[in-house]
Amino acid sequence: MDKPILIYCYDSYCGWCYGFSPVIKRIWNEYKDRLAFDVLSGGMIIREQPVHISATAGYIASAYKRVEELTGIEFGKDYLWHIFNPDESDWYPSSEKPSIALSVFKDYDEANAVAFAADLQYALHYEGRDLTDDEAYRHLLEKYKI
Repeated sequence: MDKPILIYCYDSYCGWCYGFSPVIKRIWNEYKDRLAFDVLSGGMIIREQPVHISATAGYIASAYKRVEELTGIEFGKDYLWHIFNPDESDWYPSSEKPSIALSVFKDYDEANAVAFAADLQYALHYEGRDLTDDEAYRHLLEKYKI
């Protein structure tokens, strides 16, 4: 008999999803022998013309505190630098590349898709890696033996 499937919809750019990542990882660790997990990237920021981080930085500057307060997650100083210094930032957020990275990763190692999705969120929201830059993924190659 096949395992029931838990479908986890998230986006690597979503601050609330980042706040939830310790919970979904805990659920995955506890139930992965009884449930199949399918991670779907929502495509929260998909635009034909990229939009600079300054368009959302004001909202994020206040919303991240609420995420931290309610979830216990911490946003990193390198990420927050872009939020509090949008005029100096070169970020044009887009969900496309991390969504593709997740899809490719699932072909390679679907069993660890929850961990990989959480690592993408951490890379952005804590380490301040620009997920539109190919270099933002290099550190995951060794971890996942790719």
